[in-house]
Amino acid sequence: MDTIETIRYARPGSGAQSEPLAHRGFVGRLVVVLRSIARQIDRMLERRRGRLALLEMTDEQLKDIGVSRCDAHREGIRAFWE
Repeated sequence: MDTIETIRYARPGSGAQSEPLAHRGFVGRLVVVLRSIARQIDRMLERRRGRLALLEMTDEQLKDIGVSRCDAHREGIRAFWE
């Protein structure tokens, strides 16, 4: 069972997204890298929260979304980085 990924788009016209990485100074490149890392960590934690929510669902709720208790448990115990 795969988790659902959220697609996030950059705001149009934001300077950080429109300027090529090669033309930025060290600090600008560092900011881009740190933001990328922060977004990745945010996605991993969001996946973990979703997996924990599966573990808290009742059998009826799992049946409504078409997931067995075994599948929910298997997904819920996965590491947050997977």
